[in-house]
Amino acid sequence: MPMPVTRLASDINLKFHSKKKKLPSKMREFLERSTTAQSVITYVVLIATSMVMGDGALTPAISVLSAVQGIQSRSPKITQELWDKQSQLRFLSYYLLWFAFVSLIGLYNIIKYYPPVLKAVSPLHIITFFARNKRKAWEQLGAIVLCITGAEAMFADLGHFNKSSIQMGFSAVVYPSMILAYSGQAAFLIKNPSKLSTTFYSSTPEPLFWPMFIVATLSAIVASQALISASFSIIRQSIALGCFPRVTMKHTSEKYEGQVYSPEVNYFLMITCILITYGFKGGPQIGQAFGTVVIWVMLFTTTLMTVVMVVVWQTNIIAVGLFFALFFCIEGIYMTSLLNKVLQGGWVPFANTAFFLAITMSWTYGRRKKNEYDATNLVGKQEFIKIVTGSSQVPGICIFCTDLMNGIPPIVRHYVKHTGSIREVMVFVTVRILPVRSVLPEERFLVDKLDHVGVYRCILQYGYMDNHNMDDDDFVVLVVASLKQIADNDEILLLDSAFTNGTSFVIGRTILKMSITRNCFKRFVINNLYRFLQKNFRSNMSSLKIAPGKTLQVGMHYEI
Repeated sequence: MPMPVTRLASDINLKFHSKKKKLPSKMREFLERSTTAQSVITYVVLIATSMVMGDGALTPAISVLSAVQGIQSRSPKITQELWDKQSQLRFLSYYLLWFAFVSLIGLYNIIKYYPPVLKAVSPLHIITFFARNKRKAWEQLGAIVLCITGAEAMFADLGHFNKSSIQMGFSAVVYPSMILAYSGQAAFLIKNPSKLSTTFYSSTPEPLFWPMFIVATLSAIVASQALISASFSIIRQSIALGCFPRVTMKHTSEKYEGQVYSPEVNYFLMITCILITYGFKGGPQIGQAFGTVVIWVMLFTTTLMTVVMVVVWQTNIIAVGLFFALFFCIEGIYMTSLLNKVLQGGWVPFANTAFFLAITMSWTYGRRKKNEYDATNLVGKQEFIKIVTGSSQVPGICIFCTDLMNGIPPIVRHYVKHTGSIREVMVFVTVRILPVRSVLPEERFLVDKLDHVGVYRCILQYGYMDNHNMDDDDFVVLVVASLKQIADNDEILLLDSAFTNGTSFVIGRTILKMSITRNCFKRFVINNLYRFLQKNFRSNMSSLKIAPGKTLQVGMHYEI
């Protein structure tokens, strides 16, 4: 029977963006009803997240290469081989120093070279520029796209900062500083057009060159953490949705759930970043690659944001249409202006995306097929009673670890068929990770009786900072204590007796095998890609600390 829906004390303060309306829009009803639309949205999300993960390798490369470009502005014979090992610097002082430096230097250049440059802030000038230059103006957008790419990095760091702090920081510090910095560089170029390739450092006054170089390098390293941490966070969310193989995830903060670290992902990004840096060697192609991926991510973000406004926030459809038309038009113009850059380095982010997309698509498809098999091959009520009554019962408790919240998984049928016996008490345990720091002890176990005496279901709830320790007898004591709360007198005696006879854990491991009659591409995805990922990544139960001496792993082939 389905588990009862519970309301945790930790959920009380959860709020929605807007009040729920009584009459959902037709668009929302369509999206909730159409499986095709849901599949399209899922694939768009997977493509977008794959691009962000690929962006996590490009951002450190371009940030650090751009910062240390100052060395070549002084000596073109020196190549960028410096690597600062202090990769964990995140101090606010570096950001404040950086914004103070670029603001003051920008203001200095504006006053010294060309004060009227501030008129460029007016949108009228871009309209005039397009009217006068037409196609050439459109092509020039690809050259200035890096001026806006930082916006993506800011909002990628929502795992460390909330929405209000980012909005306040952008409005009060970032935007004014960038206007002064870019205006100052433009004023400098008006008088010194030959310095185009090294504008940033060439426009820096001589006494401030080395201080600026140090601050820029440190700030670039710190700024790279935004996309790196975003990669960790987005992979964690993908794992939670079953769209990415399980990797190690360590929470680095007890206060903020979004602050996570993954050693495997970190090493992969490091290797990819080194390869990109070596391949581009600091040339302009890396900027074209970075600009291309950021604009595509912005386009996907606008599209998905529109869906959120319709389905979740239930915003007025006219406002949604205006939002989508405005931002999609702006980003679409930038995107088309970068199409000619694809062969000049812009292909790299698409290669990164294809790599991550192959992983996410294969894993998502494989998990969906596994879930479909589980759902259609569940052990029915009468069959389960027949299995229990027809098998010899062994004293003790058997804890079956399963992903299913409801129903008896088909691997139980496989287990009993090959062992011919079951424990006198069986508990089907499903682990659920909640978006809270820690779950209260009284909310840890949700238990219910199943269709036979001595058979129970338990949903084990953990917060992201809780220790998943099932290794000692204390865990079994807590499970038994929870079961006693719903048991009658005879069942309590049975639980006590079973506990004294020991506990074993059974973990199922399924291997998908697609029939030879199916599509050859689908067979390749399931029989090769998905199986490779399943073998080489962590299993769902890997985070649980279970004594190896008490654990039995049961393998089963799923013919699909």
